[in-house]
Amino acid sequence: MDRKAFHYHLPRELIAQTPLDERSASRLLALKGSSLEGYQFSDLAQLLRPGDLLILNDTRVIPARLYGQKPAGGKVEILLERVTGTRTAIVQLGASKNLSAGTALGLAGGVSAHILEKKSIFFELVFDTDLEPFLMTHGEVPLPPYIKRVAGTQDKARYQTIYARTSGAVAAPTAGLHLDPILLDALDKRSIKQAFITLHIGAGTFAPVRTEKVEDHRLHSEWFKVSEDLCDRIKKTKVSGGRIIAVGTTTVRALESAALNGLLHPCEGETTLFIYPGFQFRVIDAMVTNFHLPESSLLMLVAAFAGRRTVLGAYRHAVAHRYRFFSYGDAMLVQP
Repeated sequence: MDRKAFHYHLPRELIAQTPLDERSASRLLALKGSSLEGYQFSDLAQLLRPGDLLILNDTRVIPARLYGQKPAGGKVEILLERVTGTRTAIVQLGASKNLSAGTALGLAGGVSAHILEKKSIFFELVFDTDLEPFLMTHGEVPLPPYIKRVAGTQDKARYQTIYARTSGAVAAPTAGLHLDPILLDALDKRSIKQAFITLHIGAGTFAPVRTEKVEDHRLHSEWFKVSEDLCDRIKKTKVSGGRIIAVGTTTVRALESAALNGLLHPCEGETTLFIYPGFQFRVIDAMVTNFHLPESSLLMLVAAFAGRRTVLGAYRHAVAHRYRFFSYGDAMLVQP
């Protein structure tokens, strides 16, 4: 498949730069088969069925953006990809010139970080202080590159789901940003239960597909966990006629990674699963997802689930009807 087959035109003004005042006030485009209907996200409970199981990613975003200086004084932006130890991390570095192993970077509070080695587009850093408390004091919310402003106080809460509990992500599972306590209560009252997986989203989620042929692209690795209890709940839900509704592409990736051998089983570790058209889904029956970048791996995942032409048609509809796009934007409910 040609990467450009997943392109669509998106006016820049439709890229949401700030969250709405209320989480569930965003719009929800319901795609069922090939039909499209517009709702508010607060209508989600009425669009699902009693007995459905909503699965959420409980990863918690860490303040993963830091700023430092090179020995000669040049500025460096540091974006953590993942924390690998008490004082080590894999990062992306933004600087005016190339950086090499052995370079020392000066950080806030007199802290230093040394480059151990370069790994593709990433670098391995070792810090001379424990990383977690340093990030809590000096790190910034790692807003995505398409949000063209500095992270503010509101982002500490709003670029985080209300059920986030397992620290480790450097990007939010954005489909879950729309859920608030009132909506979760409405889901419970309709006997639509919730369960959790963990997948720590890395900065690589924003990396574009650069290969001309989709099949040649290699997706970044992310750590995930699917528990035995969740596997049991999924099986019981399906036996009783309920559906598995994944909230977010990260939830889809974790669940389908745990079923690659044909059967869903408890799983913990790294996944490099790249889902694009032709993939056989074994776990999910529907998904809630935000609108994704043109030619991105996340758009390809949604297209694999509901059909490329159908999904791109839905995106054209969303553009025409002025939906808000990407992390702080509106959402889709996709039911093939």
